[in-house]
This record gives sequence, structure tokens and C-alpha cells, in this order.
Amino acid sequence: MWGATARPAFPRRRAFLTVVGTGWAGYGGLGILRDPRYGTARGLASITDRIPLTALGWMWVACGTLALLAGLLVHCPRVQAAGFAALAVPAGLWAGAFSVAAATTYPTAVGSACGWGAFTIGVVLVSGMDDPPPPYLRKDRR
Repeated sequence: MWGATARPAFPRRRAFLTVVGTGWAGYGGLGILRDPRYGTARGLASITDRIPLTALGWMWVACGTLALLAGLLVHCPRVQAAGFAALAVPAGLWAGAFSVAAATTYPTAVGSACGWGAFTIGVVLVSGMDDPPPPYLRKDRR
């Protein structure tokens, strides 16, 4: 009888946007702006030749904040789509930069390229998934 009286759970897609958006903002603020690691800075040399690392850090913060806000809004699928794009773009940019580094001057960047590439594809896959229907719309499985 809990299903009839309990509030619906936080939808999974919105929860994903909220959790990962918070992580993205933290990664940008704490991991890039505050203290970028040597391997990150070295792997991003193909980008940081044109764009300063601080601007990239603020990009992560902005994209994470957008995804977080998109996850908190209710019944806004277009805003959620923008939130998923905000999660995929920086990860895809990192995947591309680490791929270039792995192919040229920094062969050990291949692990980061694979990780960021897989995460980018994961975000795209989650963006296309449907949340399960609320309990009152589910079929009775007795």
C-alpha cells in the first residue's frame, strides 16, 4: 500500500542531471581552477594552446550548473536536453583532446581518452532513456 500514499521518487534522468551536474561543477571549480593536475594540463595541450585552462575550468562549472538546474526543473524536457548536452560537451572535448595527445606526444593519455569517450557516450545513452512510469500507471504483476 506504500505505492498509493508515497510521493513519487525523484525521476532517474533528473537525478542523473543533478548528481553529474554537481560533479561537473566541482571538477571545474576544484579540479581545474583551483589545482589542475599535471597529467590533465599536459593532455589538454592541444586545446590550451588556444583557450586558457581557467576558461576551460569555468566552462565545466557553467555546464555543470546548467545540468544541475535542468535536473531540478520539473516537466521541462527541452531544458533537460540542454542539460544533457551540457554534460556531454566538456567530456567529449576532453576525450578528443586526450585522443590527440595519446596519438602524438603523450601516449599514456589513451586511458583518459577512453574514459572520457565512454562517459560521453554514456551521457548520450542516458539522455535517450525514459523514466519508468509512476507506480499508479504500472501494470499489476500478480
